[in-house]
Parts: sequence; C-alpha cells; structure tokens
Amino acid sequence: MTQQEQGVQVEEAVAAASAAATAPTTEERVAANPLRDPRDKRLPRVAGPCVLVLFGVTGDLARKKLLPAIYDLANRGLLPPGFSLVGFARRDWQDQDFAQLTYDAVKANARTPFREEVWRQLSEGIFFCPGEFTDDGAFDALAMMLAEIDETRGTGGNYGFYLSVPPKFFPVVVEQLKRTGVAHGPAGSWRRVVIEKPFGHNLASARELNAITSAVFPESSVFRIDHYLGKETVQNIMALRFANNLFEPIWNRGYVDHVQITMAEDIGIGGRAGYYDGIGAARDVIQNHLLQLLALVAMEDPTSFDADALRREKEKVLRAVQLPHDLARSTARGRYAAGWQGGEPVVGYTEEEGIPADSVTETYAAIKLEIANRRWAGVPFYLRTGKRLGRRVTEVAVVFQKAPHLPFSKDETEILGHNALVIRVQPDEGVTVRFGSKVPGTAMEVRDVSMDFAYGESFMESSPEAYERLLLDVLIGDPPLFPHQREVELSWKILDPIEEFWATQGPPEDYPAGTWGPASADEMMARDGRVWRRL
Repeated sequence: MTQQEQGVQVEEAVAAASAAATAPTTEERVAANPLRDPRDKRLPRVAGPCVLVLFGVTGDLARKKLLPAIYDLANRGLLPPGFSLVGFARRDWQDQDFAQLTYDAVKANARTPFREEVWRQLSEGIFFCPGEFTDDGAFDALAMMLAEIDETRGTGGNYGFYLSVPPKFFPVVVEQLKRTGVAHGPAGSWRRVVIEKPFGHNLASARELNAITSAVFPESSVFRIDHYLGKETVQNIMALRFANNLFEPIWNRGYVDHVQITMAEDIGIGGRAGYYDGIGAARDVIQNHLLQLLALVAMEDPTSFDADALRREKEKVLRAVQLPHDLARSTARGRYAAGWQGGEPVVGYTEEEGIPADSVTETYAAIKLEIANRRWAGVPFYLRTGKRLGRRVTEVAVVFQKAPHLPFSKDETEILGHNALVIRVQPDEGVTVRFGSKVPGTAMEVRDVSMDFAYGESFMESSPEAYERLLLDVLIGDPPLFPHQREVELSWKILDPIEEFWATQGPPEDYPAGTWGPASADEMMARDGRVWRRL
C-alpha cells in the first residue's frame, strides 16, 4: 500500500469517527421521524408527572389487579419518580397502612420480580385519605392533599381518578370531584376519570351514567375500562388481520361459514352475589367483552390505529348487527346447578350465599347474531359465556366453509371437519390454524391437524397484564383501547331486546356444574346444522 493510499484511509477513518460522534442516536432518529408511531417499543411510553387517586382500594380488583399493575409499571421504568398514588376508602388508616396493603398486594400478585429499590421509590409517593363518598369533609381533605402533593412531588396538577366502586356510587363521587374543584385543573394540566364496567345495566341507565360524567368531564377525559381490550391477544386480532395478506382475502362471507366467540369460566360467582344477581352473564360479559371482540373481528380496516379511526369502524359493525327474528330459537340461557368441578362437589347458583332461592338470573347465555353488510351478510356469529363450565377458556374461532369439491372418497375424509382459525385469548394466549392433512401411510386418508402459535414460545418477553397497558394509557392519555359512549349505547341496543324477551320466559334452564351449559344451547346450534366447538 502506498503512502498516499494509507493517508486516504486515515482521513476516511477520522471522518467516520467524527460522523459517528455527531450522528443522531436511534432514539433521536425515531423521534425526528414524523411517520414513526410514538408508541414504537424503541421509545418506551413513560407517563409524565401525575397522581392517581384510587377509590375502592380495599376491593378485590385493587388488590389483585390495580396495585400490582402500578408496581409492575414502576418496575419497568414507565412511571416517573414523582408518581404518586392516593387511596380513598372508609378506613381509619394512615399512609403507612395503605402502603402495607399495597406492599402485600404487590408481593402476592405482581407479574414482575420484587425489587426493593423500586418499592422504596414507589412507597414514597403512597398516601391515604379516609372517608365516605358522601362526606364533604373527606373530599375537602382530598383536595388539600392533592395540592400538597403537587408542591412536594412536582406532579403538576395532573390527576387521574379511578372509580373501582359499584356503579351506584359513580354519581356521588363525580359530583364530589366537581364540588371540590379537582375535576378541572389549570391550563397545561389534565384531569381524567376511569370507570369500570358495567357501564349501566341497560341503554337508559348507560345514558344516565354518561350524562352524569359528561356534565363534569369532557368525553376525551372519560376512560371506560374494558380489561379484555388490554389483552395482548385481543390486540393481536388487528395485527393478524391487517398486517398479513394471508387471511384478509378470505375474511368474508365467501369463505367463512360462521364465527364462535366464547368466554367460559370454571368458577362460580364467588363472593360477588351482591353484584352478580340481577346482572347475569349477558350483561356482565356479552354486552362488553364479547361484543367488543365481535367488532374487532368483523370491522373493516381502519385508516390508522388512532382512537377515532378505530371507533368509527367498530361502530359501523355494531350498527349493522341484526337480532334473529325468533329469539326463542336463537338464544339460550341457563344457570348452574349442583355438580362437580375439579373433582370437588359444588353447590348450585341458588344455593350460593346471598342468592335468593327465586332468583331468575342466568349464569350462562348464548346468542346468535348476524351483521347486515356486504362482508358478512348471512354469516352467523355465535356468542356464549357461562360460569361453572368445563374449563376456563376464552377464544374467537373463525370457522371456514368446506371446500366446494373434494376429489376423495367419503371414507378418505369422513373425519375431516371445517378449517378454522382460532384466536386464544386466555389462558394459553396464541393462535391455532386447523386444516386437513394426509395421514402417513400408503392409503389416502385426510384428517384435521393443527398448526399452533403460542405467545410464550415465540416471544422471549412476557406479556404485560391488561391493566398495566390500560393504566399506562390512562396516565398518558392514549384512548384507542377504551370504548366510546356510542359503542356502549350500540351494545345495549343489541342486548336490551334479548333481556326483555328473557324476562318473560321464567327462570333459566339448569345445567350441572362442570358441564358445557344447558341443552337449549346445543339445540340452538343444531337447528343451524352446527355444533359448538369442543374446548
């Protein structure tokens, strides 16, 4: 190599080093790209300074889900150092008592490993305000506490109010937040309210609840939590459909025979008698979880994944849903009777503590719906949910039509069923594709096989809990995964006529605990020449 060539190499090396020193980092390049989704995982979404006020801190939801999720967010570095948590409940507690409750909940239920340094930082921002919802003095004290937290921890007047309380208390809590002035902050700050389902018990009550909240908070500041929408597999429905060209061309009436959406539980009502009786399976699950799943499965592709675009497409589907003409033949309801679950004897619904013997509340509901649009005309959607069923499972099964012509003898394909794409929401999150394959051997025999994708095997990182994602979305102000009031009302318009019909039919049909529901549900499918999937 000549001296001249060596000199050129040295100059190029110096120039490269200089360019590397001044080149933007990956984060800077991503941030500078106006086309980059700000939710890109290379730029973790971190909440800004804020206070989360949690009403109902002594309930199961707070202890088992919300408090552990807050810790997990902190453990993942997604909460700011000054993040503060205020508990409000009818307890004669001090800050340290609430901190101990939070500590116990975290140790028992957190998804991520316990780290002392994370807990220490989080616990510095834990406060407690005792009082009842009707106690003006308690809410005055809460307002003073929030102002003090702003000064001492730099939370900037940003407050989220999580109403983990029975719906009957929503109006009084919202009114107290308005009276004390904490529902509205100075320019540059935000105030948001989080409401747990149920969003009313029918269309009229849903509208009444919305009128109460909208009188205090604008719609953009109302976050209605449907925790199913925070599950990774539910979000994967959109990725599966719109990120792949494999499925969308056959995602229509030309190829799909029917769709089954199931949420089965193997438990009874537990200690929820006061809430569950009078509500029932359809209001508790179908009106929100299952109709939201139906909308995601059936909607057209949105122009983007921002909140307004997603909501528009889901609302189009819900508006197009049609009820069957004969509700007696196209719906089923039941309630679990005494039986066996997991090898143990269990009591029936009306024998549960707190349930009246003459209750007519259902613990199982199944309905058939159709969607009146070009994509889905004539394709039935079967929705079912129940308690004390064979096992715990939630799935969406898109069942395809059989091939129009099979060049095989009947004997060669006698155990061949329909192709199906099954999206498993819980407990084993993933996707299964069922299709026909030749059985090894000299003869031509075709039978069903399954090709399986499991989240736990394909991705090294564990999926965050639904409440982690949703709580972070609230604190950031990101609304795509939260139902809008119009979606809530459209869902009630679908369910209300069914509930009104059932109210004229007497008590639900009994089914033994540990089985898959009442005989009427199987009969409903048999009338259409179909069967429920074996789970």
